[in-house]
Amino acid sequence: MIPWLSLVLFLPLAGALLILLMPSRDALAIRRVALGTTLLDFACSLPLFFLWRDGAGTGLAAQMQFIERRAWIEPFGIAYHVGIDGISLLLVLLSTFLMPIAVLASWTYIQKRVKEYHVLLLLLGTGMLGVFVALDLFFFYVFWELMLIPMYFIIGIWGGRERIYASVKFFLYTFVGSLLMLVAILAYYFHVRAQTGVYTYSLLDWYQVSLPPDLQALLFLAFFLAFSIKVPMFPFHTWLPDAHVQAPTAGSVLLAAVLLKMGTYGFLRFAMPLFPDAVHRFLPWLIGLSIVSILYGAMVATVQPNVKKLVAYSSVSHLGFVTLGLFVLNAQGVSGSVLQMVNHGLSTGALFLLVGMLYDRRHTYEIDAFGGLAKVMPVFGVFLMLVTLSSIGLPGLNGFVGEF
Repeated sequence: MIPWLSLVLFLPLAGALLILLMPSRDALAIRRVALGTTLLDFACSLPLFFLWRDGAGTGLAAQMQFIERRAWIEPFGIAYHVGIDGISLLLVLLSTFLMPIAVLASWTYIQKRVKEYHVLLLLLGTGMLGVFVALDLFFFYVFWELMLIPMYFIIGIWGGRERIYASVKFFLYTFVGSLLMLVAILAYYFHVRAQTGVYTYSLLDWYQVSLPPDLQALLFLAFFLAFSIKVPMFPFHTWLPDAHVQAPTAGSVLLAAVLLKMGTYGFLRFAMPLFPDAVHRFLPWLIGLSIVSILYGAMVATVQPNVKKLVAYSSVSHLGFVTLGLFVLNAQGVSGSVLQMVNHGLSTGALFLLVGMLYDRRHTYEIDAFGGLAKVMPVFGVFLMLVTLSSIGLPGLNGFVGEF
């Protein structure tokens, strides 16, 4: 049987290693290898969809498919353990679909250090996919941090005038939340050892273990901080507009379309199933913060003179709908939330792509510089209007169903 998940996961890493061996002066060949790798990765992810079996079982563990498990560091219970359910499947396909688009968006924009840029972009691809397929908490944490490093350098080297400030702020916010989550993972790990006598980081094993309410509350808060910074929820959102404005176009596309979904995915896959009592305990706060994110993000977006900041704050608002859908704790809310994760990734990723095209031509993000755009670029104007209406949630377009 073909190990489809491992193939999809490590193809970008193989492409990055191949580019490392290539001479830096051959920029066109590097771009072609990066594009070929990401297209092949997308092609390899399609069998996951077509071989998918609906109704595979009931319960969180029974719904996992394409599971691969091999011992890694046995004395500590660490294993290479990957698998996907219907939620992971959609986010994996979204990631592999957007990676070739990110390479194409960088084709003429990135002119310096082309080799290093594409190595980091492909490493980012492996990091993103690893987060969505990991069923071992140690393995998950490795990829959670791995994804942070390439994005830090992509913003810090190829970003705008204030790129250093934005990249450091992005790194510090995310890293602080991640460290607390690591402490919580280790605490859960030793609690599982105390209850079962077995050292394991397997998420499916952890689903079977219950925690006392007070410990649940503490560990949930650590996971909540890491995931709410990544979403980002109010008031942990302040790194996002700076990162988006300073990031190159491909960085903004992947940041908005995929990286932010890691926070909402983390809530759904880890925090909510592992700490159900704590979720109920903090539910009024979780719902309240989600509603504040929706309203605050929308209101701040309306007064932005910078089009990239406008789209960034609209993301805060849209992702408030996603977290609200999760925290109402019913099937309709969760289904809408997952749909909105995917649809927001497509529409907001497209918006950042279109904004990047404008920046390449005018070298500004100021909205008042683009008056009469439809007369000069009518086809572009049609696409911009279509994607904007999709982001707004016009009935008949992809943004409507999830929010409804």
